[in-house]
Amino acid sequence: MGLDIFLIIAGIVCVLGGVVGSVMPAIPGPPLSFIGLILLELTSKVHFSIWILIFCGLLVAVTLVTDYLLPILGVKKWNGTKWGNIGCMVGVVLGIFILPPWGLLIFPFLGAVLGEKLISKKETRAAVKAGFGAFIGFVLSTVLKLSVCGFFIFLFFREVALNYEYII
Repeated sequence: MGLDIFLIIAGIVCVLGGVVGSVMPAIPGPPLSFIGLILLELTSKVHFSIWILIFCGLLVAVTLVTDYLLPILGVKKWNGTKWGNIGCMVGVVLGIFILPPWGLLIFPFLGAVLGEKLISKKETRAAVKAGFGAFIGFVLSTVLKLSVCGFFIFLFFREVALNYEYII
């Protein structure tokens, strides 16, 4: 019983930490949320269908791949370079600490534009265009990760609610 409570609390920390990780570049959001589901599965009281776990695992894999592809595709579509992507990621980190939550919208774009302008030596118009592409890729990737983590949170708390009488 004590182990079950520990696993449930650790699972809650993981699924909620996945939301934070969906925005912060250093924390893998969806994999962390998936670990929360696995921790809940390890309890003696709650069990997911094997098909749900396989589906969620595949969803994490697809999310990881698209997390890297969307910003790259955004930059390529708008003729950017890797420096736009790097500037965007630096902007995300700065945006977390400066002017949250608005900094998460402003600084990735500014970082991408500055990366294109200062390092790639692009004209201002081309740097803004490429910066916009990096920003759009970042936003789409973040929305995807948040959606997947939201789905995992739903699954987690639904199972806890459905099995509440057996847990306590």
